[in-house]
Amino acid sequence: MSASDELDYPVQLLEYKNGFMSSKVMFTACELGVFDLLYEAEEPLTAEDIASRLHLNTDGAERLLSACVGLKLLKVEMIKDEAVYANSDLSSKYLVKSSPKSLYHIMMYYSKTIYMCWHFLPDAIREGKNQHERAFGISSKDIFEALYSSEDEMKNFMKHMDSVWTICGRDVITAFDLSMYHTVYDLGGCSGALAKQFVSENPSSTITIMDLPKVVEAAKKHFITEEEQQISFLEGDFFNDPIPEADLYIIARIVHDWKEDKCLQLLTKIYQSCRHGGAVLLVEALLSEDKSCAVTSQLYSLNMLVQTEGKERTPTEYQKLLTASGFTDIQVKITGKIYDAILGRK
Repeated sequence: MSASDELDYPVQLLEYKNGFMSSKVMFTACELGVFDLLYEAEEPLTAEDIASRLHLNTDGAERLLSACVGLKLLKVEMIKDEAVYANSDLSSKYLVKSSPKSLYHIMMYYSKTIYMCWHFLPDAIREGKNQHERAFGISSKDIFEALYSSEDEMKNFMKHMDSVWTICGRDVITAFDLSMYHTVYDLGGCSGALAKQFVSENPSSTITIMDLPKVVEAAKKHFITEEEQQISFLEGDFFNDPIPEADLYIIARIVHDWKEDKCLQLLTKIYQSCRHGGAVLLVEALLSEDKSCAVTSQLYSLNMLVQTEGKERTPTEYQKLLTASGFTDIQVKITGKIYDAILGRK
């Protein structure tokens, strides 16, 4: 389609307009268990079969399934004039809850939390602050307490936080040679998914996850096995409790939550605890210096506005934060995936 044709029929704008519908179709199919059912059935099923087994309205189910076919989340085949549905390879790998690389819990968090906050994006832009109070009637601090209100909710939230490392973790851990760092702390390391990636690449190192007591308790119970002896835990709040001495500190998706003053407070504290010759590894979605970066990072920065106090930053902004904290020889590695890596040395 030529540029003039695009002005007569704006395909791109029409696709953007429907973007939230596509997301909600995927979220809904996950929530209702469509992909799990088709995986467990091990054979294609009709819309009537799927509706019956999942206790859905047949007409509604058929419309949802057809939309999933259009999004290439399902495959359809006509057998004796009847449509039968099966998972696409993509859905089998990433949307089935039991898959080792499942992104199911990310989808549920987006559907139940982020989707709700983004209803109030205009208010966030006008006011410059997060929208948890409008979306849920509670503050941003209280929303995370609500996520931790039961063991199951805690476990699901931790799965959401860490499942992305199954597709991005190795890239950020291998962005730099970290083999010389033998004593490592993963601050806010949650269930240990990134820590597992680290020890798989650096078998002579040990890593300690420092996180809140509730998170540590759940991680020990549900995520870390006794065989993973290179990974240990320390209960604590890295803003308020002492940070132990180490060769390397990993801070993944932490700094983007906060304003500059709090970032400097944390990074300075890390610098003071870091051994000479040690380093800090930041893992974040980087914005480009000329503001033309991939739309994912730009959307993530808006999400930081509607959900937190922070924002995504450019490499220069992170370099300034690290330099102000005392770190030198700062290097940046763009991975080509969602998250990038920044290394600062002491």
